[in-house]
Amino acid sequence: MTLRVERDASTGVAVVTLDREHRHNAIDLETAAELSAVWREFRFDDAVRAVVLTGAGTAAFCTGIDRGVDVPQPGSPYSVDDPLVAIGPKAADLWKPVIAAVNGMACGGAFYLLGEAEFIVSSESATFFDPHTAYGMVSAYEAVYMAQRMPFGEAARMSLMGTAERLSARRAYEIGLVSELTAPEELLPAALRSAHTLAGFPTEAVQGTVRALWSAKRAALRQALDQAPALITLGNLAPERQAELFASRRRPGGEYRLR
Repeated sequence: MTLRVERDASTGVAVVTLDREHRHNAIDLETAAELSAVWREFRFDDAVRAVVLTGAGTAAFCTGIDRGVDVPQPGSPYSVDDPLVAIGPKAADLWKPVIAAVNGMACGGAFYLLGEAEFIVSSESATFFDPHTAYGMVSAYEAVYMAQRMPFGEAARMSLMGTAERLSARRAYEIGLVSELTAPEELLPAALRSAHTLAGFPTEAVQGTVRALWSAKRAALRQALDQAPALITLGNLAPERQAELFASRRRPGGEYRLR
């Protein structure tokens, strides 16, 4: 198991923890399948009324897809097999509120999860960045999700600047990506306080409000995501060239600009 799922029947809150700390909570195929399964399971579990999603340890919330994952791709330029497209709660048709508690790095494919959370609580030590362009890859799904949650210029800067910059938790809070900023040790308690409040309200009203909020952006989001496969196919460098860039651009920790 690569997820840790804890349910509290007395409060109606479940905590889902990405439990691959040794890989900075990167998502492999097993994790992707477990995430899809747990969201579907929560749809039928009336005892779960709110969810907190976090990552094990303090170094990373999630660093996207594990680089050890090899996913064969179809020859058509109009389709991409992406194991992350179904890892978010909305992809599983779950409309119970999900609060993301971000500890450490959140980058790349982490935005599939952050993009489908209702709101984000962040540790002051967290950082947000999107490495795709630095490695010759198109940031498509990630950029679309972040453009839905951030001012356009900020989303564009993060998506385009690759590994050269990281968005600090403070800046993420200032631009509205993060709704609450906490000391590292207060991260989970802060997220749980909000989750307990939401779980204590009538769940029909809460879920209806979640659905209403998402309906405000769902049509535009769907249209934008539909463009992603072709953009990725056309813009991504060959895997071997991506690997060369990854090897050549890896820098010792700290050698980037923090905004």
